[in-house]
Order: sequence, then structure tokens, then C-alpha cells
Amino acid sequence: MDDELKCPQCSSEHVYPDGSLLICPECAHEWDPSTVAADSAEGVIKDANGNLLADGDSVTVIKDLKVKGSSLVVKGGTKVKNIRLTDGADGHNIACKIDGIGAMNLKSEFVKKA
Repeated sequence: MDDELKCPQCSSEHVYPDGSLLICPECAHEWDPSTVAADSAEGVIKDANGNLLADGDSVTVIKDLKVKGSSLVVKGGTKVKNIRLTDGADGHNIACKIDGIGAMNLKSEFVKKA
């Protein structure tokens, strides 16, 4: 099936049109297919609130995140300065250095622009 007809939130193929919007019956997500295509074509990375992120921005982590392979936790409210945007195939599209933890990658859905 065409990638354009998959839900951007849950990747379900059972979407249907309703006027100018597409609707996913599995997760109830509604979106305009023209804006999703434009965002993915430009490689736009947005935070949890929908704000555009750029290299060098400062962000704040919005929830506690466990560090894989370690007992460390990045606490919600941690401010991260000077981020770098990457094209992570695993969804981790922010490269950064966090005090006390070191270099790591984050998903943009777990941060907000500071």
C-alpha cells in the first residue's frame, strides 16, 4: 500500500478520507496528507509541542527516560543545550551531551524547545 495512506502515528494501513483529512480508525489520529508529505520531504524535525527544532537549540526533556544498557535515568525537566539534528533510522533524531550522563541520542517526541 502507498506510504501516504498509512497513519503517521501508528502506521496503520486502515485509513480513510473525510473531506480533506485522513482518519485512522485504530488510534483516532486525524491529519492533512499534504502537510505530512511536505514535512517528511523537507526533513523537518519538531518537538513534542510541534515547534521546529534546529541545530544549536536548547531543549528540555519532558519525561523520565531510562538510558538503555545502564541504570541511569534522564529526569524530566533536564535542560539540554546545543543539540545536533541527525537522521537516525531508529527514530533518535537528536544527538546531544547531557551533564552527568554523556553523549547520547534522543527522540524529538520526548523534548520541548526551551
